[in-house]
This record gives sequence, C-alpha cells and structure tokens, in this order.
Amino acid sequence: MKEASVAIYLVNGFLDSGKTTLLHDTMGMDYFNDGQRTVLVRCEDGECEYDEAFLKAHNTVLVPLEDEAQLTAEFFSKLKGLYNPERILLEYNGMWSMETILSVRLPRDWGIFQIITVIDGTTFELYQNNMQSKIVDMVSEADMILFNRCTAEQPLAGWKRSIRAVNRMAEIVFEDVKGMELEVQDVLPYSLDASSITLEDADYGIWYLHIQEHPELYVGKTITYKAQAMTNPKLPKGTFVPGRNAMTCCADDIRFFGFLCKYPAVKNLRTGEWVYVTAEIRWEHSPVYEDKGVVLYAQSVESALRPDDPLVYFR
Repeated sequence: MKEASVAIYLVNGFLDSGKTTLLHDTMGMDYFNDGQRTVLVRCEDGECEYDEAFLKAHNTVLVPLEDEAQLTAEFFSKLKGLYNPERILLEYNGMWSMETILSVRLPRDWGIFQIITVIDGTTFELYQNNMQSKIVDMVSEADMILFNRCTAEQPLAGWKRSIRAVNRMAEIVFEDVKGMELEVQDVLPYSLDASSITLEDADYGIWYLHIQEHPELYVGKTITYKAQAMTNPKLPKGTFVPGRNAMTCCADDIRFFGFLCKYPAVKNLRTGEWVYVTAEIRWEHSPVYEDKGVVLYAQSVESALRPDDPLVYFR
C-alpha cells in the first residue's frame, strides 16, 4: 500500500467475524495508543459496540456509514474538513465490493496503509461453500488474513492453501477463542526426505503453493507430475510452462498455474497437450518472473492421458 501522511487501516470481514473486537483491542495497544486524532468509519453494526468513553479517551470520533454508495471522494473530503484526522480506521462491510473503496479518489495526502481480513473459523466453511467469490474479493488485496475462533482439529492447513491460491503475499494467522495463535503445520501428501517426488493428480495444488513458500526444501530434487503443456513464442527460447488449470473461487474463475521449464525439444510440443514431466527443480532468476523463482530443467517429457478431473483444487 502507498505511503501517506494520513494512513487508512481497513478491516473487512463478514458480519460478526470479529472486526470490532480487533479494532477495539488494537486501539488499546501501546503502539497504537499514541493520541493521534482518529476517525473510525463503521460500515455496519455488529454484536459488539464501541464505548463512547473509550473512544473519547483514545481521541477517536465514530462516523457511521450505512450505504456503499456513500463511499465517495466527497465523503472523505468532508471527513478531512470536519475532523482533520491523523489516522483513519475503516471497519468495512464484508458484503460491499472491495473495488468500491480501492477505486475511491482519496484526499491527496491520504492512502490505504494496511488491509486486514478477519474470518470467523466457526463459519468459514459455510461461507466458503456458499459465498466463495465474496471471500476471494475480501482476501485478494489483504496484507493480513486473521482467522479467529479456530481449533486445532479444524483443517487449518487446507484453509491456508485456499487463501494462498488467491493471495500469495498476505500473512495468514490462526487464533483460538482465547486469542492465542495456533501453529499450522503443512500436511504434505509426499515425503520431502526423498530426492525424487512423484505427484498424484490431486497433489499438484499443494506442491505448487508449498514450493513457493519453501523453495529451499525442493531445490535439487527431481519432480514428476502430469500437466498441460503451454507454449508461447514470448517465452524464452527452449522453454514452456507445464501446469494445471485451477478453480480459485468458482467455476467461472479458472486460472492456469505453472512454472517455467527448460526443454530443448519444446518445438515438438502442442499447446494444451497432456504430458508427464520429470525435471530437476532449481530456484533462479528468470525474465519471466522479473525475479527469482522456480525453474524446472526437464529430464524427460512424455505424452500422457487427460486426467478424469483436469482441474486443481486447493482445499
């Protein structure tokens, strides 16, 4: 997020996910309780309310907002004129589009500093099954995703993968009902102790996300998996991308996930054909990534049959 003299801290999430509790606790912390003039814009009423005495003690004025259409440049300009705040806290309505706030023309010296998405672990799977596109909208631009009210028995590693599929950079935190952080171990369907890994069709998504978080665990190993060959004249000479299409939120949102692979006989491949790839994994700079990333060095590329379900899922 861009730097600005007036920072906006945006907290989003569904109703009663814990947004108010998070903001209340944050305002009470020493590092935040610095006396700055603060405007708290609240876009919905939840179970918890803000105590007037608490707000006054923290030099904060509460401004309720009832309609998404009110989020305009004029609204923020009015806030500046009325309160001249040094900081904005925005408790965002989870049913409102993130594009609405991200596209608003803010006062010249204002900017969104941080976006935190709060998710209630007791209702996440219900929303994931019925409103996944809305979850994707909330987490795509977030700097942090905070799961609260979680238990160690829940499939936290799978939840983490589903978030990573749409936002690779955000910090993901899991807390229990007491606010204590839960450590989430990545459960892998293959052994990292082996020098060679063979992926089952259902394991591709797990591997794709895990290797980007922990490339040091894979460098030098050999990987074998089934993929679609994607060729493009814009790719570096002698390379293609063996990957899989994945559903990130719904049937209408299918994206191709793959890594650059060096293969001298790439001219023999047809775009879209299914192949078995066996390759050495390296982590190096490539103009495709504009930085370092996973680069595969093919040892063999053989024809393969289309899998029964060609899509990858991240749960």
